[in-house]
Amino acid sequence: MHDDSRLTEWEQRAALPLAVGSLLFLGGYAVRVLGDGLPGPWRDLCLAVTGTMWALFVLDYVVRWRLSGQGAAFVRRHWLDTLVVVLPLLRPVRVVKTYEAVQRRHGRPRLALHLRVIVYAGLSVSLLGFAGALSVYHQEHTAPNATITTFGDAVWWTCATLATVGYGDVAPVTPLGRIIAVGLMACGLALLGAVTGSFSSWLLQVFSREDDERPPG
Repeated sequence: MHDDSRLTEWEQRAALPLAVGSLLFLGGYAVRVLGDGLPGPWRDLCLAVTGTMWALFVLDYVVRWRLSGQGAAFVRRHWLDTLVVVLPLLRPVRVVKTYEAVQRRHGRPRLALHLRVIVYAGLSVSLLGFAGALSVYHQEHTAPNATITTFGDAVWWTCATLATVGYGDVAPVTPLGRIIAVGLMACGLALLGAVTGSFSSWLLQVFSREDDERPPG
């Protein structure tokens, strides 16, 4: 038998340290990708930071798996957590859950549902876009016939991809860069749908409330 209270307590206690670790991981990766002129020891330090943070993510996953008592079913039910362990650059996106976890831990009121969706989606797009731009730039800028040769090109391409615009002026040419592009397209569609659906629902509630408050006749 597993103890849900122990799992919940672990998740609440680990939320903030993991959020800090996620930002450290992203920062270390960003410095390694963008800091071509850095001395070797600094680049090694960034590599050590990213490796340590990834080990922390794996430790958290293993502890939650053991505390859940679900065995192999945990992997299926928490497929996003499994994906984040395999692709740690997605980990910073989970930072958006930290606010809710901290508020719940201290018993404070949370934001309204519609506002939470918009705020979380905005933070997710920002973190995902930065991580996506870094990874695409890392793969593309030295490739033959590359059109994404600067980090600015990568940011522009990532914004166009997440917005599902796709101008086509720059595009990845490497296999891994195109795989990253597919992932960003899927995330962009999902986040856009979440925000649009939440905003539409809020408008419907506002109009319905106005109709109910309108005097008869």
